[in-house]
Amino acid sequence: MASNLLDTTVEDILHDVFDAGGAEFVVVNPSEDTIEQLVEVSTAYDDELPSIRMLAQERTLKDVMDDFIVASNAADLIDEGVLTMRATEETPENSLLITDDRVIALVTAGETVAGLTTDDAEFVGTAVEAYDREWDDASEFNLRTPPLTRVRQTLGEDISPEAEDAFDAVLASLDTARGDGDGLDEVTISLLVAAKNEELLYDISKWGEDVGIASKATFSRTKTRLEDMGIIDTEKVPIDVGRPRLRLKLGRDELKEADADQLAGVATSILH
Repeated sequence: MASNLLDTTVEDILHDVFDAGGAEFVVVNPSEDTIEQLVEVSTAYDDELPSIRMLAQERTLKDVMDDFIVASNAADLIDEGVLTMRATEETPENSLLITDDRVIALVTAGETVAGLTTDDAEFVGTAVEAYDREWDDASEFNLRTPPLTRVRQTLGEDISPEAEDAFDAVLASLDTARGDGDGLDEVTISLLVAAKNEELLYDISKWGEDVGIASKATFSRTKTRLEDMGIIDTEKVPIDVGRPRLRLKLGRDELKEADADQLAGVATSILH
């Protein structure tokens, strides 16, 4: 008989499911925290992952995927053929993990999560059939964020290895990188990294548009906002034909003196 997973965390429950093996499992109506934990645990898991189908409310998926760190790692999992996401406008009755041989209901109590488990074959079969039907009725969730692996690789190739290293250090120093226009979203991070390495605005914005982070216009607007706040400075670089291009530089002494892993913290304090 399957045992309940009590006084634990979502991370522990996911590890238990992964370690048990199995070709596939379905995640039904996950909370924002469960989605974040699923992506984090799956990304870090060293052994072979099952095929993961996630059926979630559309609003929940959109809110979570506003975080570039979560979204780009999820895009990696999708690119690897591990993760598939579908969105439903209906609110499923329960938050569940469904494998071939058990159903786990996720119940939250304060900071603790319990995985209430059954391996009753008839019940598991009924649950699999029911949520297969819901899956078929749901719409595919279109994640527009590029995979982090591709972002890092192209940044190193198209800009510089130093820019890739700085980008990694900035991301590692952040809990979230949300595109809410107020904090360090992926465009702001890219511009800070480019400024630290004194790259051209043209080069970083072209890279960003090509890899799918944002349009050149978005990079330009964000650069203007950061320049108005003194975070970024620019200097004109003449070229043989056409208008001079802009070289990005860090605008404040505290930013210039900061290591890459400190850059986000200093910039955030200035922005707020």
